[in-house]
Amino acid sequence: MDGIRIADRALAALRGATTSQVVVANDPSATSWFPDVRVVQDEQPGFGPLAGLATALAASGDLPIIVLAWDMPFVPAPLLLALRRRGSDMDAVIPVHDAQPEPLCAFYAAGALATCHSLLTAGERRAGVLAERLPRVAWLEGSALAPFGDPARIFTSVDTPERLAALGGVLP
Repeated sequence: MDGIRIADRALAALRGATTSQVVVANDPSATSWFPDVRVVQDEQPGFGPLAGLATALAASGDLPIIVLAWDMPFVPAPLLLALRRRGSDMDAVIPVHDAQPEPLCAFYAAGALATCHSLLTAGERRAGVLAERLPRVAWLEGSALAPFGDPARIFTSVDTPERLAALGGVLP
């Protein structure tokens, strides 16, 4: 979009809010897509977004993480910083738009990894279930999101060629 890969837009937002970044990707060529970023493969490939969260948490060691899905090109760094600040005493901080949690644009404490593993062992794959199981979750919604822009745009997910085209983007 506008000559910038969607994943690079997401990575730029993360760089504006974090001191280090890790990309979770299963494609063997991902290291060439992001030559200056640590790339790790899912611990459980094919197990969906929850497995990706578990992999990111495991890769962070004992540090909390900010998660941002690759297909969300309009999330601003100040929103990610706000999630991080709010997360100091929480297991997760998750934005909510139109009554829908955004678990792939969120803060997670390092301790969330054990819950991820329990859910994966039970056959769960959805990232949103993680927040339902964590004891201390803050929801960022309504007027708390307003300073960062229009939530409908912020949480736009570009996951089909048609959606990309509708937003003015092109495939290379």
